[in-house]
Amino acid sequence: MALTHLGHPGKLLELDDGTTYAYLYIAATTATMTTFLLLHGFPSSSYDWRIQIQNLTDAGYGVLVPDLLGYGDTDKPVDVESYRWKRMAGHIVEILGHEGLESVVGVGHDHGCNLLSPLHYYHPEKFSSLVFVSVPYSEPGPFDIDTLNIQTKERFGYSLYGYWKFFNESSAASVIEAHHDAATSIFYPTVPELWISDFAPIGAAKEWILSDKVVPFPPWLSAEDAAIHSEILLKGGYTGPLNWYKQIMQHTSAADELTVPDANKYVDTRTLLVLAGKDFVARADLGAENRNGRLRNYEVKVFEEGGHWIPVEQGEKLSKMLLEFVQNGNVTDVL
Repeated sequence: MALTHLGHPGKLLELDDGTTYAYLYIAATTATMTTFLLLHGFPSSSYDWRIQIQNLTDAGYGVLVPDLLGYGDTDKPVDVESYRWKRMAGHIVEILGHEGLESVVGVGHDHGCNLLSPLHYYHPEKFSSLVFVSVPYSEPGPFDIDTLNIQTKERFGYSLYGYWKFFNESSAASVIEAHHDAATSIFYPTVPELWISDFAPIGAAKEWILSDKVVPFPPWLSAEDAAIHSEILLKGGYTGPLNWYKQIMQHTSAADELTVPDANKYVDTRTLLVLAGKDFVARADLGAENRNGRLRNYEVKVFEEGGHWIPVEQGEKLSKMLLEFVQNGNVTDVL
């Protein structure tokens, strides 16, 4: 479903463990041109990369853009265990191997960044460079939502991850599906500041969605694109997408992460962090901190007036940034 809207024929591949992935692969025009692996976030699909797909391929670069597990035309397991980081990372590496891609530029947005991180610490040899959009690199280990909500409320005046508590409820998928217009409205609000009051705090997102409150979409999201987004997400449902949150909160990857060598928890690969000054969940001031010094070769760029949805909201600028990053080794005045 998502791939049919991209204007290029997609592929379906059954992997060794029986999981089927849908993805778009457009080869680079020459052997010297690299390929970008584009990993979407929540609640999204390969369609969120439509601007970058066009611009990168127009410049001769290759793109591999999967519907990630639980999304689009890819399989949607209902069990949380299926969404372990090592398992999903293995899926992506298998797809790369099937297409004969030895090394790629890894680009993630939102949860796609959370997958790009374990992709790198399990398979660092697969990446010539990394780009984290909105969400920074995350090292192996538990993600303590309750502690983080307390800490962020003390620091910023509101809890950044309160909505995760709702997403972890057994009824969350059915609630979002039954009130999808309201859910989409708060996921993509008219102004990003609404996340401070009506999305991030504990209980706020659920209250908004159940109230069926709807506000206009921001100017960068057309009614047509919003309709396509809803069509894709409602066809597949939200059980799979929400399982990404649940597996993090349940730390289903704990046993796998014990096998990660200490050296792999550091990133020597050239890395670009692209953040947004008006992202009030994945805050730029937090994302730029490089906690524990894990990133050793990186630069940070911030869209000061931008919100969370950089691939769409700042689509042309992000494309130029990606091109400059691979062509020149750094990013100058794209912002």
